[in-house]
Amino acid sequence: MLLVLFLIVILVAGCSQQPEAPSLDVSSVLGGTAEAGFARAMNKRPFDFPRDHGAHPEYRNEWWYVTGNLTTDDGRRFGYQVTFFRIALAPATRARESQWATRQLWLAHVALSDIDNSKHLQEERLVRGAAGLAGAAADPFAVWVESWRLSGGPQAEFPWRVEVDAPQFGFELQLEPLKPLVLQGEEGLSRKGAEPGNASYYYSYTRLRTKGRIRVADRWLSVAGRSWLDREWSTSALTGDQAGWDWFSIQLDDGRELMYYQIRRKDGRPDRFSA
Repeated sequence: MLLVLFLIVILVAGCSQQPEAPSLDVSSVLGGTAEAGFARAMNKRPFDFPRDHGAHPEYRNEWWYVTGNLTTDDGRRFGYQVTFFRIALAPATRARESQWATRQLWLAHVALSDIDNSKHLQEERLVRGAAGLAGAAADPFAVWVESWRLSGGPQAEFPWRVEVDAPQFGFELQLEPLKPLVLQGEEGLSRKGAEPGNASYYYSYTRLRTKGRIRVADRWLSVAGRSWLDREWSTSALTGDQAGWDWFSIQLDDGRELMYYQIRRKDGRPDRFSA
C-alpha cells in the first residue's frame, strides 16, 4: 500500500504548476497538518450503510482495499489485490461549471500472484475524478477507475462484483460476506496517534466467499476462495514523526480472523499506536 501511495505523491508533485514544489512523501499524504476545509476523524460516529460504502469527499483521502486467496478446480493457487484510492488535492470551496473541473485524484492498483509459478503481476491507473473517469456511489454501490470496478446492487446489496481487465491478467469475481462487517478500533474510530484527529474511520468485511474467474495472459480459469475488504477514510491519520505502517490480515482455519498493523516512526522504531 505504501508503495502505491508513494507513487501518488510523486505524480502529484510532478503535476504541480509551482516551479519549485516541495518534496513530498507518504507521511505528507496521510499525515501532516490538516489543511483548513477538510473534516477530520475526531470522535466516534454512527455508521450509516449503504451511504458509508460510498465516497466521503469532505475528508482528504480514503480507500477500498480487497485482498484474497483463490484456488482453481485442479488446486492451482493465486492471490489477488484490488485497491481504489481517492486523494483530494484541495478542499471543495465552490461549485465549478466545467465537467473537467475536479479536486479529486483517483488511483487503482491491482495485482495477481501466481503462487505455484512464483510470478507476481501488477498494474495501476491514475486519473482525474472528472467526466465520469473515476468515482464512487453508495446506491447502487460502485467505485471505479475507468473500466476497473468494485460494485454491488441497490442499497449495496451483495454479491459485490470485482471487474478488472489488465493487459496480463483480469478478474471477474463475486464477493459474498460470510460474517457481518467489523468496526475496527473504537467502534470504527481507528486511532493512529495521540493528537486529536490523527485517526481514520475504518471497517472491514473479514471473510468474503469469493467465486468467479481470473485471466492469466489469454486463458480464463474458474476459481473460488476467500477475500478480505478494508475501508478507511481520514484527513491526517499519521503524526509528524510517523513514516507509515506495515499491515497484515490472516484468516484462520477455525473461522477467526486477525488483523495487525505496525506503525513505523521516522526514526525506525515501532509506534505505540500500532494495533
